[in-house]
Amino acid sequence: MSTRVPIRLSVNGRAHELEVEPRLLLVHLLRDQLGLTGTHVGCDTSNCGACTVHLDGEAVKSCTVLAVQADAAEVTTIEGLTGGDGLHPLQAAFWEDHALQCGYCTPGMIMAAADLLARNPDPSEEEIRHGLEGNLCRCTGYHNIVRAVRDAAAELRAREAGARTTEVV
Repeated sequence: MSTRVPIRLSVNGRAHELEVEPRLLLVHLLRDQLGLTGTHVGCDTSNCGACTVHLDGEAVKSCTVLAVQADAAEVTTIEGLTGGDGLHPLQAAFWEDHALQCGYCTPGMIMAAADLLARNPDPSEEEIRHGLEGNLCRCTGYHNIVRAVRDAAAELRAREAGARTTEVV
C-alpha cells in the first residue's frame, strides 16, 4: 500500500491542496488530477521538452519533477500563460508565423521561449536557438519557431515601452 503525501501548490494562480503518491510526476498531476492537458507527455525521458512548465518562474521539464517537489511552489502551464486576456504574444506569434504544424511540441516550446524572453527580452537568433535546445520539434525545422520568438520579443518590448510611456504621462 502506498502512502499519500499532502502538498500545497499554486497552479496558474489557483491554490490547490492535494494528497499525492510520492512517486507521482508533476506532469501527471497537472494532466490527470488537475485536467490541464496543454502540458504534453512526449518522451518520458526529459529529451523532448513537450512537458515544459514554469516552476517558481523557471522553465522545467515536468516529467523530471516529482509532484512533492512542487510543494509550496507556483506552477504556470500553457493554460496560465495568458493571464486570461487573450493570447500571449508568443502564442499569437506562433500562430501568425506558422511556427507549428502538428502542435504537439508547441506548449513546451512556448513555455521555454517565455522563460528565455523573461531573462533576455532581446535575444539574437543564436540565443533563441540555444534557449530552445531542450525542446524538440519533428515537423517545422525551427525556422518559423525562431522567427515567432523574435516577433514575440519585439511585441513584448513594444508593450513594455508603451507601459513605461503611459506611467510617465
